[in-house]
Amino acid sequence: MKICITAQGPHLEAHHEERFGRAPYFILIDRETGAFEAIENSFASGAGGVGPKAAQVLIAHKTNVLISGAVGENARQVLSAAGITMITYRAGGTVRDALEWYLRNNPGTPEGQ
Repeated sequence: MKICITAQGPHLEAHHEERFGRAPYFILIDRETGAFEAIENSFASGAGGVGPKAAQVLIAHKTNVLISGAVGENARQVLSAAGITMITYRAGGTVRDALEWYLRNNPGTPEGQ
């Protein structure tokens, strides 16, 4: 299962980013192994329509769960159609904080959900 957390930097200690389409980075974490990969969001500074384009990045990386703050309606439709579960997280802190919060609250999420 692959979890994506929106971030302001390319590592687990980076601050969580609340805006999905404008997030500078997507941190992709393999739930089973704990391995992670940072993907730079090349659409973050675009003029408009960045949410659906950013959603395509997550789809291409076979993401199962997105943890972010605000997800625009157009991006939400694309993510939902792809079967990506969207979790709202607004507690601040780091990517690691968001991941730990998610794992505490979803301990038995089956792979692929």
